[in-house]
Amino acid sequence: MNDSSLLVQPPDLRLDGKVVWITGASRGLGRTLAFAFAGAGAEVLLSARSADALADVAAEIGRTGGVVEVIAGSIADPDVVVRTTEFIGERWGRLDGLINNAGISPVFGRAERLDESDWLGVIDVNLTSPFRCCCAALPLFERAGGGSVVNMSSVHGSRAHERLAAYAVSKGGLEMLTRTLAVEWAPRRIRVNAVAPGYVETDMTTGLREHPRWRESLLARTPMHRFATPAEIAPAVLFLAGPGASYMTGTTLFVDGGWTAA
Repeated sequence: MNDSSLLVQPPDLRLDGKVVWITGASRGLGRTLAFAFAGAGAEVLLSARSADALADVAAEIGRTGGVVEVIAGSIADPDVVVRTTEFIGERWGRLDGLINNAGISPVFGRAERLDESDWLGVIDVNLTSPFRCCCAALPLFERAGGGSVVNMSSVHGSRAHERLAAYAVSKGGLEMLTRTLAVEWAPRRIRVNAVAPGYVETDMTTGLREHPRWRESLLARTPMHRFATPAEIAPAVLFLAGPGASYMTGTTLFVDGGWTAA
């Protein structure tokens, strides 16, 4: 594309006909991303643990004419990941985008009091499972001649916060995985980037956002002095997944209300 062509065809966030797998798509940010990608013209495969919630999301997308399929099950289960990629291969024969959105943050306590099973559970879902999904998706990307991975990190992938040791470590590791895969997979025309939101108005953050002390602490560290809505995060993910970010790989894009700038 030359410069003058931008006068008649400016960059946009459309993903018409692209096949995109979104994990953790039944609620919160994942649900919003499912709607955003389907609205941008992508054909979406949605996965999450809750079959009923996934069915509700799929039904709403289907009513607008979107192309959507669902696979219920936890990506922490290797068999579910295999079943999902096999389904994508049979249904579409390729994959253009993977959005590793599924994540948990079930504990909020001092590191020395963190039970090892909780530590391992967070690392498994937030770090090992995205790695597993990436590796399983690789042959499908190669069939497509390339693709894009967007890993959902967090402001705590690079900024520490007390009582979030397992979560912060998992997201920091995810960002290094992003950069490593970006280097390894660039020759295969596969881009790997991350989005690091600040605090978003979802079920995962409800406890902190509604706690008087922690709410004020978080807002004090956020220059925009408010929490994000899921809809404010979606455009960044669409951008990194699509052609507008064709020369970006190994990048972490912060959508954090100025947290990292403060």
